Amino acid sequence: MKLYTFQPSGNCYKVRLLLAQLGLEYKAIELNPFKPETFPPEFLSINPAGKVPVLGLDSGEVLLESSAMLCYLAEGSDFYSDDRLKRAQILRWLFFEQFSIAPNIGPVRVWIKMFKQADRYAEVIKFKRQKAYAALEVIEKQLSLPQNPFLVGNQYTIADMAMFAYINLAPQGDFDLSPYPAINRWLERIKTQPGYIDISAAN
Repeated sequence: MKLYTFQPSGNCYKVRLLLAQLGLEYKAIELNPFKPETFPPEFLSINPAGKVPVLGLDSGEVLLESSAMLCYLAEGSDFYSDDRLKRAQILRWLFFEQFSIAPNIGPVRVWIKMFKQADRYAEVIKFKRQKAYAALEVIEKQLSLPQNPFLVGNQYTIADMAMFAYINLAPQGDFDLSPYPAINRWLERIKTQPGYIDISAAN
């Protein structure tokens, strides 16, 4: 397999995390989405939009969108489920992450940590903070239930990996996670899972 990736990206990280925890080998091809002029022609031929991650399978097929990659790679493992209802619950949190977490925490982190342009984007940062904190409240309530050490009960799944990727990076966007004790316990719980890697881990 080939993974076209960008190490600082939360969306790329969640796929790398799953690959590590599954113990799967792959070739990482590092790209910078902020410098599209450096993209090799082979990448643009399979993904004209120029977004990462992109997963190239040994069969020659290509997968786009990080959530689709998580579902594909986790199939048949303990990180997904054969149970119809549980699969739907996992998908619910994958959708929630892509709609409410990634688009609100991700850009703020980029503007503050990578571009150092907090003043320029002050108004939109304020708006996205409000949306992100509202989403974190939903997750805090879910994880505060005694039967939920993870997002879907007792099972550590790709829903946790997806959500973890951006929430764990939120302090880099000056988000305050101290009001969320259940989330903080959950973050530490994930870091103890077998095969866990930090976002800074080499590909």
